Parts: sequence; C-alpha cells; structure tokens
Amino acid sequence: MLTEKVLHMNTGNGDSSYASNSNLQGTGLQRSFPVLNEAINKIANDLNGFPRSFKIADLGCSSGPNTLFLVANIIDMVHDICSENNSQVPQFQVFLNDLFENDFNTVFRSLPAFYTKMREKKGDDCGSCFVYAVPGSFYGRLFPNESIHLFHSSYAVHWLSRVPQGLENNKLNIYMAKTSPTNVFKTYRKQFEKDFTKLLLLRSQEMISGGRMILTIPSRSVADPTSEDCCIIWELLAKSLVDMVKEGLVQESKINSFNIPYYTPYEDEVRDVIQQEGSFSLHSLNGFPLHWEPYNTDTNVSDLPVRGINTAKLIRAVIEPMMANHFGKSIMDLLFKKYQEHVVDHLATKKGVNYSLVISLVKH
Repeated sequence: MLTEKVLHMNTGNGDSSYASNSNLQGTGLQRSFPVLNEAINKIANDLNGFPRSFKIADLGCSSGPNTLFLVANIIDMVHDICSENNSQVPQFQVFLNDLFENDFNTVFRSLPAFYTKMREKKGDDCGSCFVYAVPGSFYGRLFPNESIHLFHSSYAVHWLSRVPQGLENNKLNIYMAKTSPTNVFKTYRKQFEKDFTKLLLLRSQEMISGGRMILTIPSRSVADPTSEDCCIIWELLAKSLVDMVKEGLVQESKINSFNIPYYTPYEDEVRDVIQQEGSFSLHSLNGFPLHWEPYNTDTNVSDLPVRGINTAKLIRAVIEPMMANHFGKSIMDLLFKKYQEHVVDHLATKKGVNYSLVISLVKH
C-alpha cells in the first residue's frame, strides 16, 4: 500500500534537486513560524508555564536539513518566552516521525553538531534536548494517550495513505486534471477526508487537553479542483510522459495505471473535516502563495530557462522515487528534461504559483 512516503523518502542524497525541495519546505516553514510561536505561547499560558518536560512531535520529519532547523527554532521560541516571563527553560523531548524507510541515521549523525551549536548559542542554561525516532505512518497510532504537548507537520499531510480506488478511467493523467472524469475529483476528495479525519482522531488521543497542532500543507486557492494552482504542475508531468509514449519510450498503459496519492485541499474542505471530526477547535487557518521554484520573486521572461530547471529539480526530488519504481529509472533523466521544457513554455505566459495553508488546531 502506498503511504505518505513520497515527499520524505530517501531523497537526501546531497544533490541540487534535494536542495531545491529543502529550500521550498524551508520557505514554507518560515512562513508558519509566527503561527507556531503563538501556539507555543498559548500552551505556556494555558499550563501556567511550560511543563518540566516539553514534548514535541514532528510528523513526516524527513531526514534533510529542515528536520533540526525546525527543532532549533522551537527551542529558540521557548527560550524567548521563558526569558520574557523569567521562568525556567524546560527539558525538550523531541519525537521525529516518518516512515520506516526514512533515513533517521542521517538525522542522528547531525545531532552532535546540533547540540554543540545549541550550547554555543544558549550557554549553560540551554536546557536538555532529547531526540527520538518514532518510525511509522502518521495514519496509525504513534504515541501513548495524552502524552504530547505540540504536534507539528510541514508538507507531509497532503500525502494520502494510499492511491484512491476507482481511478481506472483517469486516462493519460497522473493526478486530477482538467480532462479527468468527475468521479476522479470525488474519489480524491473522499480519500483526503478519510485520511485527514483519521489523522485528527489519532492525534487527539495522543495529545494533552489544550495541546496544539500546527500543519502546513499545499493547498489550492479556489474551490475548483481543476484550477491551475492545484493541477497544472502535474498535468505538465503527465504531458511529458505522453510525449514519451509517442516516441515509443513509455507504454500508455503505464500512465493509465499510475496516479499520485496526493491531495491539495481547498480551505473549506479542511474546515469541514475539522468540524465534522470534532476533536479540535480551529484556531487559525492562513493561506499564502509560493512560487514553484524556491525563493523566486522575479518573473522576468529572460530567467525562464533557469526557472524551468529549478522547478524540474524540485518536482523530481518530490516524485522521482515513486515514478522510478513504476516507470523505471532509465527514463528519469529524459522525462524531467521534457518536463523542464514544458514548464518553461508554461511560465512564458503564467506565473507558476502554488498555495499553502498553515493550520493551527487546539484540542478540546
């Protein structure tokens, strides 16, 4: 069964495509930090100070540089709050969750340098930080009842627990697309609702009363699931595969049997599931745009070749492990070369922007 594996599979090989993926995730993380800081403040206020051991869980942590980047920033936030309130810094228990295939050893090998930097920055009063690996799907139980104060997840929850069933008629597409039959959109949404409901239910069981959960996920800006900020980036990839079918390099049946277990919800869909599941109150929900390629703020046409390369590297880092498993590794270089060209053509007339949501939840 395909799980929320793709974004944080072992793509941490040090190449530029992985760096692009990390940059994009890092940009989204930084946009979520004000919401995260507010949530940590609320926990401290509600508990009349931090508990002696502050327990934090990062869902879909991956093994790249952003894993400990998040931890460092949470520690900074807690230190600032304790300094303002003249209170003692708690011990930190940080639980890093991802699938069993995740390279947790990469994270652990970076811990000595992380601890050294933390002590240099904070001094003797930095507080103890204990880091643990918790392998397993976040669509299953991970922690004891009422044990976690703060859950966090960045760009992971949009990966579904499995490819939705009943997509056999989604011909020559690999995700929802303008040419997809109506049932495809309904099937994807139904799978998202099922998975997101389960995620909320399980985390509510594992969280203390009044605990907080911050989720950052790709989304879409309008209700229409065929909107370009939802589908076009994958339609261009499907178009690249169709090019290879015409050249006799890929079988059409291979495309028809491949669909991405991924969903970018509209904010009303997120609100509906939260309300219906009932374990959490929605404290805030904020959307923001992100360019396809990391850190781009310039839409100058002269930059299009570079923008095409950067976007192709990013998407390759995200999806190549799954595609290579289905289509074979041998076609990946050519596939993403064609994809790069289609991206450049698209960006000649379009901005190339996706949307993200930062969701702040409070357990009842």
